[in-house]
Amino acid sequence: MPVIRVGTASPATGPTKAATLRHLADLARRAAAQSIDILLLPEAYIGGYPRGTAFGAVVGDRPYEGREEFAQYFDQAADLGDTVGGGAGAGAKWVKRELGGDDDLLRGDGTREELEKIASDTGVFIVTGIIEKAGGSLYCAVAFVCPKAGVIGKRRKVMPTGTERLCWAQGSPATLKAVSTIIRGQRVNIGTAICWENYMPLVRQALYEQNINLYLAPTADGRDAWMGLMRTVGIEGRCFVVSSNMAVRKDSSTRAAAASQPSFTRSRARRNSAFTDEGFEIALPSTSPTRHKRRKSVFDEDGNEIVLCCDESNGAEQDGATPRVQPGKNVPGADGWISRGGSLIVNPFGDVLAGPQWEDDEGLIFADIDLRECIRGRLDLDTAGHYSRNDSFKFSVTGLDLDPLPY
Repeated sequence: MPVIRVGTASPATGPTKAATLRHLADLARRAAAQSIDILLLPEAYIGGYPRGTAFGAVVGDRPYEGREEFAQYFDQAADLGDTVGGGAGAGAKWVKRELGGDDDLLRGDGTREELEKIASDTGVFIVTGIIEKAGGSLYCAVAFVCPKAGVIGKRRKVMPTGTERLCWAQGSPATLKAVSTIIRGQRVNIGTAICWENYMPLVRQALYEQNINLYLAPTADGRDAWMGLMRTVGIEGRCFVVSSNMAVRKDSSTRAAAASQPSFTRSRARRNSAFTDEGFEIALPSTSPTRHKRRKSVFDEDGNEIVLCCDESNGAEQDGATPRVQPGKNVPGADGWISRGGSLIVNPFGDVLAGPQWEDDEGLIFADIDLRECIRGRLDLDTAGHYSRNDSFKFSVTGLDLDPLPY
């Protein structure tokens, strides 16, 4: 059976939506040159992830400046021509362009059509994070763009995390519907969980129930611990896993973005801070002796972290199929980066095939996958079938058809 090549990258959002789409087109062309069939791009790649801002909001006060910052962020979001639809959009009617309207005008701002053109021109199946505006709300969404059929689906994040709820609406669980496509004569059933949705066991189960063999996890979580979760998903779902997170520099790219984007993109000196176990940043006084520095470490093949005591260079390749951190090489520190990336690819037995891609906002990583590995893994573990005790445990999701897709 022929293998399928899946790939990902860790690009940062550009200074404008148009610039991001141009960069996406370049990534797709490069992916095509590497014979990548499916390319995953990070959460909120189009529209931007509003890291570091609260839009000026505190309990009891939302100042004008924060409202204007949100308005600028809203301007950079994509209008895909969909409805609010209770957080679900119009579903199949939107996909099939059956919503009606003026035949001489596009629904939306043309972003959907541009994505379809990029996929068609390159022959790459593109899955990208996107901030979608519908009505007066923003949704953290993911679009599935087939090079032959165009957009075949879209989903919206069910539960924005923490302060994300200030600017993003909740999507409907109905959008957890997996999509299916044929690549190199094989059926690929694709499910997607966005960022911390992956920490929601029932979201993961909703995807497993649909008989997926490719699990995509665009994210904004760049902690070392993220890889452990992705390896768990691979084993738990007996599926291949691809995760993508932005690598965002503090330097010229963020300064350029500041000219046309909200103030959260402005370059600033790194503050003294520490992170809690939950991933929240705590700012420390600049004179504090307790400033936390990122330790130098590597991961062995079992995912265990080994702390190093010396400086050595990073051994991750830029364009190979297995650009993983090599023994004796350190994971780079966070100096100079707002987000370190960490994109990776995992097989159904929890093995890391490519990545994690730290502090690399230009390279592509990829791996050749044999989807029969998912079936081989079902011999002893099928969390939606023979291992689920579905005679005793009943599972349903409002508005979502959980009938399994065929292989």
